[in-house]
Parts: sequence; C-alpha cells; structure tokens
Amino acid sequence: MSDIRRTILWVIFGFSVVLLWDKWQIHNGKPPTFFPSATPAAAPEPQRGASAGPSASPGSVPPASSQAAAPGAVPGAAAVPAQGTGPQVHERVTVETDVYRLQFDSEGGTLVFAELRKYADMADKAKGFVLFDQSPTRVYLPQSGLIGGAGATSGLPTHKTPMNLMPGPRTLQDGQNTLSIRFESPDLGGVKLVKTWTLKRGAYDMVVRHEVLNTGSTPVAPQLYLQLVRDGNKPPGESSFYSTFTGPAIYTEAKKYQKIEFKDIEAGKVDVDQSASNGYVAMVQHYFASAWLLPQGAQREFFVRKVDNNLYAVGMLAPLGTIAPGASQAVEARLFAGPEIEKTLEALAPGLELVKDYGWLTILAKPLYWLLDHLHKLLGNWGWAIVALVVLLKLAFYWLNAKAYASMAKMKAINPKIMEMRERLKDNPQQMQMEMMRIYREEKVNPLGGCLPIVIQIPVFIALYWVLLSSVEMRNAPWIGWIQDLSSPDPYFILPLLMTVSSLLQTALNPAPPDPMQAKMMWFMPLIFSVMFFFFPSGLVLYWLTNNILSIAQQWLINHRMGVPLRLNLPKFKG
Repeated sequence: MSDIRRTILWVIFGFSVVLLWDKWQIHNGKPPTFFPSATPAAAPEPQRGASAGPSASPGSVPPASSQAAAPGAVPGAAAVPAQGTGPQVHERVTVETDVYRLQFDSEGGTLVFAELRKYADMADKAKGFVLFDQSPTRVYLPQSGLIGGAGATSGLPTHKTPMNLMPGPRTLQDGQNTLSIRFESPDLGGVKLVKTWTLKRGAYDMVVRHEVLNTGSTPVAPQLYLQLVRDGNKPPGESSFYSTFTGPAIYTEAKKYQKIEFKDIEAGKVDVDQSASNGYVAMVQHYFASAWLLPQGAQREFFVRKVDNNLYAVGMLAPLGTIAPGASQAVEARLFAGPEIEKTLEALAPGLELVKDYGWLTILAKPLYWLLDHLHKLLGNWGWAIVALVVLLKLAFYWLNAKAYASMAKMKAINPKIMEMRERLKDNPQQMQMEMMRIYREEKVNPLGGCLPIVIQIPVFIALYWVLLSSVEMRNAPWIGWIQDLSSPDPYFILPLLMTVSSLLQTALNPAPPDPMQAKMMWFMPLIFSVMFFFFPSGLVLYWLTNNILSIAQQWLINHRMGVPLRLNLPKFKG
C-alpha cells in the first residue's frame, strides 16, 4: 500500500514540476519543452497588405465540404471579390456613445476600431479596452458584404468597396437613445448596398441593416456574408500561468457550442454544421467576445477558414432570395461586441452565454455564478462576495468535511503507534504492512476515509475556480486596501504568501504519513503549487485562502471535540 502511494505521489510531483517548467519557459518568451501544443508560441504577426477578407476571383465555387479552404475561399458559396470597382478612397469617422468609442471606414462601411469606454485597458487604466482594431501588429475586424448574385453583370459590393458616408450626428447626446451611421455603395453589377449601423444607449449589440437594391434590368439573387476576422495571436497581457481560450466559436441547436482552435483551421480539421436556421458565429477571448447574430429561423451557412498568414475568419452566409428589378430586400443582423456578462448574453440570442466558457463543469458553474452575483448585489463588493460564497459552500459541505477531518483526527491519534511499529519492523516490510492493517482494523480507522469526502467536493471548487477566472466582473474590481483589481495578481504578494502559510499549516495539522518519503512530498507539494498562485488573479487567491482558513478552523474544531491534542507535525527531513 505504501509503495503504491509513494509511486502516485512521485508521479504527481514529477508532473507538477514538468508543468511548472513549461509555464516558466513560456513566461520567459521561450517555447514550452514538454507540451508544445498545449500553449502555442506566439504566432508571427499578420501580413499587412492582405485584404483581411475573402479575396478569390468571382465565381469560383469550392466544394461545400471544405472547412479550411484555400485562403480567400468561402466554403459552399461563390467567393467574394477582393476589390470593388472605382478608386480606393478611405474616409474614417469617429463615433461615440456612452459605452463605445468607434471608428468606421468608408471602405465597405466597416467598423475598424472599437474601444469599450467602461472597461479600462489593463496596461493603461486611463484608456478604454480596445476590442476591434486594425494596426501593424493586430487585426480583429467584423466584415460584411454581398457575394454571388445570379443576374449581376459584375462584382457586388463587399467590405472592400468604397462607399459614401451619409451626413448625420456622430455622438450619442444626452436624452438620445439611438444613433445611426449610414453608408451607401455605388451601383455595382446592377446592385446597390446600403449599410446602416444603429447604436443603442447602454448596449453592446449594434443593429446592422443591409438593404440591397436591384438597380438593374434583370432579377438578382445575392448572398449576404457576415464574418469576424482576426489574427491568431493571444491578446496582450494574457497570463502564462493559466490558460483561457482565444479563437472562433460556432453555435447551432444541433451541435451546440463548438470552440475552434486556430491550429485546427490550419490543419483543416474543423467539423461544423454546414447550414442551419439558427445559431451564431463568434470570436472569443478572455472576458470579451464578438458575435454576428441573425434572426431565428433565417437560413444560414457557416464557414471557418484561413484568410492569410496568421489570419483567420469565421462567418455566415445568408441567402437574400430573388430580388426583382427596381425592388429591394433588407436583412437586419446584429453585431455583439463587448464583455461576457451572462444576463446580457442570454437576452441577445439562445446559447450566446456559452461564449463565457466554463468547460465541462458548466452545469455546476452556472448556479455558482448565480449565487455569487446575488451575494454581490447584497454586499456591494466582489471580494466580499467571494468570501461569502466560500463560507456558504463550506457550510453546505460541513458534515462531509466533518467526516474527513474526523478520519484524519483518528489517524493522527494512532500515528505514534504506527511510527513506533514502522521503526521496529523497518527490516521486514511484509510484516510491517500486515501489522499496519491490523492496527487500522483494531482502531476502526480507514486510511482513505479523509480523502473520499474531499474528492467529492473537488468538482464544485474547480467550477468555482472557472467562475472566478471567467467573470469579467472581476476585472478592475477592488476588494480592500491594496487589492484594487481582483483579476490581476496581488501587487505586494501578500495574499499568495498568506495562502502559502495556510497551506503549510494545513499540512502540519494533518497526520504525518508513515512513509518518510510521503511525508516529504506532503510538504513539498503545497510549496510547489503556491508558486503559481503568486501569478494568479487576486480573486482566485482570495478564494483559495478563504477556503484554507475555514478548513483549518473546522479541522481544529473537530480535533478539539475528539480530544486529539493540537500538535503540529513539522517536517523531519533528516535520515
């Protein structure tokens, strides 16, 4: 039994060291040694001069089954032209609402910059967080336009077509609830596109109306494409000591929520629904997301593709039907671009709240977030809400923990007898094992009794970990004194130091394993794992520290009730 435990502990210890080494390599800008695919090294910067969108010649139709088609090709539909006709004239306009500072480009009537005014940048708190951008080092854009078009005499208006910006207000004034920005394309192939962006006060979803006018003499049947294009780099400021997903996602009622890795797009290993009458496409990163939404019931085709070197797209195609000469057809899509706040996401579209990713523990994480949110409403502080939630969980699991600690107390009471027996029979391992089992049997002690109740609780506390890691509400949220941002590491390392001390104190209160090697491992492991917490968000460290303190208090109380004297099992590393 002791040999098996020793082997398991050594495996855990070795694996922990491997993980820590890889994280240290990444932290220092080097590629990981042991798990290169787990956290990719920084991808090359996106090439400038690329169209950042569909660019194959008009009329080329790749196979519908192609999920990672050649750059520029849209699976299952006619590809989008790279350029509209006429000179490439750029006119940029800045638009401000209570939540956004945006920039639109007259080329395609495209949103090319989005700053969230109510969420500060992590590096410069005086600036707002930038979501969409088009710069020499970063590309992240929403794009839309027309492709196909039976009956069209030439290329249709795309996100590369120069458009006219219509006059109108550019700032959402006090007392005003909506603001519209209107772009009109020239007549291309007998088709004109009018794109109108409508922004709402306090909202992170924009209505984007695409009105298609047939100005020719024959019917046309174009398709509307909506896509999100971004480079494959991790967002700036991402931690190397914990991993969050960055990349495209697609949701349909049939296949539910699917995250798509950039490396899978490169390898052509993407399997998503080809078409549906529901669902959305999204681009996800830590705390923030963007998504194109179409009305429920509207037919759509999904595509994921590589656009250029380190540049990827996820999108939808929506057929507009046949438009007679002189007639028009309009589609109102919505573009969400903002923080991953569950209530907001749930109200916008079915399944959109899943961009706030809890992984396989969603079924536990969602009620934990609900409870945390209500505690915040009651207490008015996210830090104290975390403390209160851990207290409630400890109360809920009190009797389960009591059994575990009672078992530990019994083990601690008979530990002197075990140690004496091991010393006496150290030259006869087989008899030592038999004698140890006899003592456990006579004293009615289960050596694993302290483990099972704790193991049962592990999924709950892992789910809470993901709730705290994923919730944008922690971003720039203060607790007390020096902790002014629960999503950032403690600037003075006070919480991680206290957590380390509390972990060591827990180890000292537990019965010392009979095997000296196991005893050493029990002391090394808290130290090893505590190192990572020096780089973890303060909210996560606060949660673990609170949990440790409450565990110590309950453990001491149970030991006291059972008459087990308070004695610390301090490490003895000699011999």
